[in-house]
Amino acid sequence: MGFGRTAELIESTINPMATIFSPSALFSATAKPPQQAKSQVSLPPPKPSLANISTAAAATALATLILTTAHPSLSETPTYSVYYGTASSAANYGGYGGNSDRKASAEYIYDVPEGWKERLVSKVEKGTNGTDSEFYNPKKKSEREYLTFLAGFRQLAPPDMVLNNLALSDVELQDLIGGADGVRSAERKDEKGQVYYEYEIDGAGAHSLISVTCAKNKLYAHFVNAPLPEWNRDEDKLRHLHRSFRTVG
Repeated sequence: MGFGRTAELIESTINPMATIFSPSALFSATAKPPQQAKSQVSLPPPKPSLANISTAAAATALATLILTTAHPSLSETPTYSVYYGTASSAANYGGYGGNSDRKASAEYIYDVPEGWKERLVSKVEKGTNGTDSEFYNPKKKSEREYLTFLAGFRQLAPPDMVLNNLALSDVELQDLIGGADGVRSAERKDEKGQVYYEYEIDGAGAHSLISVTCAKNKLYAHFVNAPLPEWNRDEDKLRHLHRSFRTVG
């Protein structure tokens, strides 16, 4: 083999290695592929859990209830006006409408609920059973308060005797006492030391509160009566009427 053939073989052997170790081949083999830009995906907002929804709904409902429902103590508080009674005799009775200066000549007072109506008392009624004034609930006329008086009493007799004497001129009171489940009596004194008898009659179909006292040589009896359904509904109001009675002047 001649020198020329040998040189060709050496050149063909060296060229592949030169290609492998050439700078361009080396960098091509080790170069990192170009990174692709990351695409940004918009994710939907997380859904609220059922627990959060229930809590929010309950809070909203509670707030609505508080704002739309009036407190019973504010919305149902009754209002009253003061009645000034003169306890005038049948002979001096001024007819329907009464005394124009009633407050100045009043002998007793008691509260009247707003909306209640006055029943005008006739001279005959005043002369027979001593009824001086009466007010009633127009929605249920048997729910009422009234006052009677009798002249010629300087002081109170024993409590049982006083109640029995009142019943003699009041048929409804007789019937109420006769069918009562219980009759309670108590005695109290006001700031001036004046004595009041207080009675509570728990009847079969009605309830009655009575307050009796003596002043100015007269016996005054204030009655608050109501059928049981109205008593159960309006007990606080009716007890207020009972406590509001007192003599003045």
